[in-house]
Amino acid sequence: MTNKKKNNRRKRILQIHKILGLTTGLVLFVVSITGCLWVFKEEIESFYDDYKYVNVQDQDFLVASEIKKIAEKIIPNRTIHGVVYGQPDEAIEVVFYESEPEVFYQSVYLNPYSGAFIKRVDNDAGFFGFVLKGHLRLWLPDAIGSRVVSYSVLLFLVIIISGLILWWPRNKKNWRQRLRFDWNKNTRWKRKNFDLHTVVGFYVSSFGLILAFTGCVMAFNWFYFIAYKASGGSNDPRFVIPESEQVIASTIASSYPYDQLIPILKKKYEDAHSFELHYPENDTTSVLVEVSNSKGLYYNMDYLFFDQYTLKEMETPSIYGKYKNASFADKVIRMNYDIHIGAIGGLAGKIIAFLSSLLCASLPVSGVLLWYGRKYKKKKKHNPSLVIT
Repeated sequence: MTNKKKNNRRKRILQIHKILGLTTGLVLFVVSITGCLWVFKEEIESFYDDYKYVNVQDQDFLVASEIKKIAEKIIPNRTIHGVVYGQPDEAIEVVFYESEPEVFYQSVYLNPYSGAFIKRVDNDAGFFGFVLKGHLRLWLPDAIGSRVVSYSVLLFLVIIISGLILWWPRNKKNWRQRLRFDWNKNTRWKRKNFDLHTVVGFYVSSFGLILAFTGCVMAFNWFYFIAYKASGGSNDPRFVIPESEQVIASTIASSYPYDQLIPILKKKYEDAHSFELHYPENDTTSVLVEVSNSKGLYYNMDYLFFDQYTLKEMETPSIYGKYKNASFADKVIRMNYDIHIGAIGGLAGKIIAFLSSLLCASLPVSGVLLWYGRKYKKKKKHNPSLVIT
């Protein structure tokens, strides 16, 4: 390829990089800043979550049907998503969730031994509720904001790849300059800004690709399916809840077999961190229990399904079943959220995710300054009023 063709190709890539960067810059800045704040949500909330803990008593927890009755009196006419049973010193959390006509997402905390009301929490409000709304939809109506964010993150993949192509030095002399800050007292701010954009961009690019890719997996169903199939997946990547095998009307009226599930599972999964029971949605669906095997992680959860009448354990064709039965592709796609927030690597992983997201937020800023500096320089150069006679 001749130098002229190389230069023309580079100019086209630069033009694409510049247009996409300027178009999505503000969105990516907001998404990155809110993302780095979200990373340590659990750690920050642990400083003021005393209401989540109770004094341990020498008696069994209340059964799921009793918890349901108590919670429905506190928040009537709302749908219970599930009830979370934690450790002996943890309050029971009853989660209410509805997506239509508008999102309703609240939790009620109860004493697991007596059922006494402790606190009602609006999960969609407060500081982290505000942060999440900004991260997912820029505080705009969901129909608009979520699309803007999703496609901006998708374009960020193109921005990173095009940026890496532009970063690649044309000759060996420029390698050092692209890998480190070589500043002195005479270095101008434009040079420093250029280095901030290129050097920081290079080192954060791999992490930025991971954050953007995992974000796209959550944002687009088609991206999710492609990512799963590309990694060799063969199961159903959707969340499939099997139906109960039979309907016994007298059983529905007289008892709640699922009350027996938590005591049974606690003996079977002695090392589990928590159990989240989802009540059957109707007379045919099965009972779902999510067994959390690690605090702060989601990928290695066991999703168990039981006939709501006989408590016979049922299998699902979905990737969301028992973790030990998951294939490599199943595990990869289930790890997506934990990778996105860095939790997969523990505290070190979260620190990396935090810094990566924060540095990604700096790229639109240095990029805009870079574009403005060049544009201003050209105008200044061609402005007759600035010519000295």
